[in-house]
Amino acid sequence: MAARTLRTFHSILQLPSKNYRYASSAAAQLSYQQSLYNVPKTNVTRLPNGLRVASENSGGSTCTVGLWIDAGSRFETPETNGVAHFLEHMAFKGTKNRSQTHLELEVENIGAHLNAYTSREQTVYYAKSLSKDLPTAVDILSDIILNPVLGEREIERERDVILREMQEVDQQVEEVIFDHVHSIAYQGTPLGYTILGPTANIKKINRNDLLNYISTHYSASRMVLAAAGDVNHDELVKLAEKSFSAVPGSPSTLPEVSPCRYTGSEMRFRDDAMPAAHIVLAVEGCGWANPDYFPLMIASTIIGNWDRSLSGGTNMASKLAQICASEGLAHSFMSFNTCYTDTGLWGIYMVTDRMTIDDLFFNLQNEWMRLCNSISDFEVERAKNTFKTNLFMYMDGSTPICEDIGRQMLTYGRRIPLPELDYRIEQINAKTVKEVCTRYISDKCPVVVGIGPIEQLPDYNRIRGNMYWIRV
Repeated sequence: MAARTLRTFHSILQLPSKNYRYASSAAAQLSYQQSLYNVPKTNVTRLPNGLRVASENSGGSTCTVGLWIDAGSRFETPETNGVAHFLEHMAFKGTKNRSQTHLELEVENIGAHLNAYTSREQTVYYAKSLSKDLPTAVDILSDIILNPVLGEREIERERDVILREMQEVDQQVEEVIFDHVHSIAYQGTPLGYTILGPTANIKKINRNDLLNYISTHYSASRMVLAAAGDVNHDELVKLAEKSFSAVPGSPSTLPEVSPCRYTGSEMRFRDDAMPAAHIVLAVEGCGWANPDYFPLMIASTIIGNWDRSLSGGTNMASKLAQICASEGLAHSFMSFNTCYTDTGLWGIYMVTDRMTIDDLFFNLQNEWMRLCNSISDFEVERAKNTFKTNLFMYMDGSTPICEDIGRQMLTYGRRIPLPELDYRIEQINAKTVKEVCTRYISDKCPVVVGIGPIEQLPDYNRIRGNMYWIRV
């Protein structure tokens, strides 16, 4: 639990040995465009209560099935912040039909993996098992959602577990710095809350808080039952009708979700005892469904990711990586494009020595301005190929495919077909990237968070002044 395409050609393996060379040759001759259509269809069915059932039969002997719920820390208040994550922890502590021991033994006996995670906008419960055990997996998922016991003793025990988890997270600088980024980028709004919640809230959350959250947010209209692997869609629909028909179609009270205001600002935690400085520089991005999402992803790919343990840094496509490798400006950096329903954060996370911060910022902001003014078509084409390769390589296995189905069904209301995805990416050129980056980066107030020996971190006004080029 956490607060956060390759294919086997079965038909080739079944051919007689004398035809093997021909089959391999035919597979090799399959064009890229043809391969986009040579994927299983994503079937979608909406049950009478509003719950959507979506699946892809990608073959194999295993399957992953999960319940994606449009509920996370964004739907909490300052008083209830942490309830969504607390409830996720309680999901596996026993139901009215299964004790915790019974639940754990049943999962172990079929060799399945049961897990869950909470993000700022979604809560997910999923199971990976042999395809023959799909009915059992669906029944377990429905049981933990519909019939949780939420016993007082289990709540107290899990409270201590979450408090220990919070202590562990506080030791992970990357987790801490991104929580700070959200807290100042979305000041006074729910997106600024942490997923785990403050310690004071965790110590006082009770059973009524958990039940209220379920009745308010766990409705069929905000749920997607997604599955991938060796899954028959009609069978999955029947299982869903049997197991999830009792989920209410709409919540007892409609949750209020107001737009989250972005604020350019900074936060600094100087600690000269730390061995390296951890810094995030970001601007407001776009939401999932915004047409600018893909150009911003290409821009993020152009900036790239780098770690000094990688070989060939000076020969990497990312110009920032080349500079960092040749001049020793950073230990690592990671560009990111974090999206939510109506907003997002586009930026970079850097780990560097105390005496190279100023030079690193100069080169980074120079690259950001180059995205807005002089990026080349060749760089954009290369980034498009890299982005598509990473995207398709990620879709390897039933679990990432299932996650992609569930997330897209919640964010887009449908699963975007690969040909359409490829078409959207191919429409991007250097002119598009420059226009979109100018809209989101140029002359915008950034968010800056630094932790560690950050004495050399430039003044905010200086950073802000380098967010545009004066062109004559």
